[in-house]
Amino acid sequence: MRYIENLPHTTRQEDHVRIPMPDGVHLSARIWRPVSSDDSPVPAILEYIPYRKGDLSSVRDSIHHPYIAGHGYACVRVDLRGTGDSEGVLADEYLEVEQSDAEAVLDWLAVQPWCDGNTGMMGLSWGAFAALQVAARRPASLRAIVISSFTDDRYSDDMHYMGGAMLSDNLAEAGTMFAYATCPPDPSAVGDRWRAMWHERLEAAEPWVLNWLRHQRRDSYWRHASVCEDYTAVRCPVLASSGWADGYSNAVTRLLSRLDVPRRGLIGPWSHKYPHLGEPGPAIGYLQEVVRWWDHWLKGAANGAMDGPMLRAWMQDSVPPSTSYEDRPGRWVGEPTWPSDHVRETAYTLRSRRLTTVGETADDGGSQTLKSPLSVGQFAGKWASYNAPPDLPYDQREEDGGSLVYETEPLTDQLEILGAPRVELEVSADQPVAMVAARLSDVAPDGSATRVTYGVLNLTRRDGTDEPEPMEPGQLQRATVHLNGVAQAFPPGHRLRLSLSTSYWPLAWPPPRPALLTVDEPPCRLVLPVRPADDEPDTLAPFEAAEGSAPIATTQVTPPEQRWEVSRDLVDYGAALNIVKDRGTVHFDAMDLDVGCRAHERYTSVADDFTSPAGEVTWTMGFRRGEWDVEVRTSTTLTCDAEDFHVNATLDAFEGGRRVVSRTWNESVPRDAL
Repeated sequence: MRYIENLPHTTRQEDHVRIPMPDGVHLSARIWRPVSSDDSPVPAILEYIPYRKGDLSSVRDSIHHPYIAGHGYACVRVDLRGTGDSEGVLADEYLEVEQSDAEAVLDWLAVQPWCDGNTGMMGLSWGAFAALQVAARRPASLRAIVISSFTDDRYSDDMHYMGGAMLSDNLAEAGTMFAYATCPPDPSAVGDRWRAMWHERLEAAEPWVLNWLRHQRRDSYWRHASVCEDYTAVRCPVLASSGWADGYSNAVTRLLSRLDVPRRGLIGPWSHKYPHLGEPGPAIGYLQEVVRWWDHWLKGAANGAMDGPMLRAWMQDSVPPSTSYEDRPGRWVGEPTWPSDHVRETAYTLRSRRLTTVGETADDGGSQTLKSPLSVGQFAGKWASYNAPPDLPYDQREEDGGSLVYETEPLTDQLEILGAPRVELEVSADQPVAMVAARLSDVAPDGSATRVTYGVLNLTRRDGTDEPEPMEPGQLQRATVHLNGVAQAFPPGHRLRLSLSTSYWPLAWPPPRPALLTVDEPPCRLVLPVRPADDEPDTLAPFEAAEGSAPIATTQVTPPEQRWEVSRDLVDYGAALNIVKDRGTVHFDAMDLDVGCRAHERYTSVADDFTSPAGEVTWTMGFRRGEWDVEVRTSTTLTCDAEDFHVNATLDAFEGGRRVVSRTWNESVPRDAL
């Protein structure tokens, strides 16, 4: 990244600005704005997240907010209620109070003497959720939003449930927020009130996974703040982006096709990162695009911000399987509208372990049976890649050994897809609750198999996620598995492989009992969104190189640690996935603050006992400055039997090495056709 020192505007920074809410709670903001805004007001840009502006998100914040402020904006980073240096407690994600607080913040910003009354919102992940959800509430000052790595559908396309199957990230994210929501504010910002604020958070805490388990079907809990319930509610322009390695690769194209406002989409090869920090690369000059967007919609500049294609996407070239890539080779392609006339559906029929197209010679097919071992899924990687530790899917050949596999003949020409494939099945099961996972892989001439995309379906949700309908044992049912959107080129000589399995642990929680699935081949199809390789609607200008402001100074005091270990014990048949994400201890130089942050996820199972899967997520977060020395340790364990999920959780808080709070939870939640 190129760090820019000389920006058009000289800026000032205020680290702890208290913004009052209607109920008397104050939220804490860090504000960067031009010095000239004292006399010449500017638009305000809000980023609104729970990830601690004072320390844990401060390095990332320092790259883009001073940069945007230096181009003539007041950039405002607010800690959500109950996080960082803001008052109150954070009880769950995307609650009504969170969104009404955001509206109150925008109202406050719009009347500040340094603001011209126009506001925008931007964010990645939670911040993008917040911006899209608030946009649907139409606050008076909000003129446009910029969002990255998000969804418009909280149930079907978030880290909780996929195709009605529960994801292990449902537990992992709950563990993350259990830790963040119980960390203390910084005394340097809030003064002596820090201890009372901290204990209020500790006493109000509950493992969020309990609430998420209480809503295993799409109900009013998930419909709240899901913009897909009413796209017409969004009336401001939207610049939306994501990455193919991210879990949120689908929402950009949905917004492009269903919103009726000025909009543009951008999807690169990235994991869960802002595009100017994109990994795998190439990262792009995203902040220049953002400034151009704000200049157009908040300042009225005729700068061509809406010129060019509606969607720009990175068409990924074929690569060998790996759990991490520094860069993904490929090229940018553009679509003037979405859905695109340049993308045409091509169907492959499933016949006797082959994928065939119209005109290919094939037999009539028949029935195939499938009962996967619980080990299928150990090389699936994370639902949403963060690229650290390496967390992308590995070579699929070991997974395919427990799967029903269909494959094309070697391709004679390059094949490119852009969009979301689907698998249309006609299946029966010998259990009322069963699942199917579908994986599309690029098979090289040497046999190595790189997963391109995948989807999971709980077959009790085959007709919708509102009301589960158990499978009638032995009765054929039609079911469609929707795979994540992707842009991928398959070169000549390679094969396409569709792999079906009845388990995908630990990425998705397995059903209560192993199920034998029968696939009735004749009506079954793989449908691909094919984009002809030579069908380029226009010539795309390259993105500028990534640039931003220089990050704040930090010193690594103790080294970080990253691990991703898959193990199997052939004595007791236990299997485990261990993930360690340890930032070590980082010293924030300007604040004279040491921060330690360590997360450990462990997922286990035994043989093919579908009631043996267990997940444990532990976090340790510590903050130290002089005599101020605090630490929070959280642990959440999720186990199951055929009827219930069981949650055991602990929370321990320490001050000066002395435990000051210790709490435990032991609760069970019935399985709901899951």
